[in-house]
Amino acid sequence: MSIKLDKPTTSTRQELFTKENYILMLVGLVLLAIGFFLMAGGKSADTKVFDPKEVYSATRITVAPILIILGFGIEIVAIMKKPKQN
Repeated sequence: MSIKLDKPTTSTRQELFTKENYILMLVGLVLLAIGFFLMAGGKSADTKVFDPKEVYSATRITVAPILIILGFGIEIVAIMKKPKQN
């Protein structure tokens, strides 16, 4: 007794991610990298002196976290976005 398995003659395989998904992922990663770079900031001129203007600057406290949240949001959209049906 033999079992015959029929394979479909046409391939209906659809890619999980399209070029648009990969572009969105890349944009999200770039925003994440810029946000983390801005949050890290630069080196202090004198390491023995605490300068609150450098540590608590608007760039580190406001701009960088917003870029990081936007980057993660774009990554979620890029992963969840379904490709268009042909």
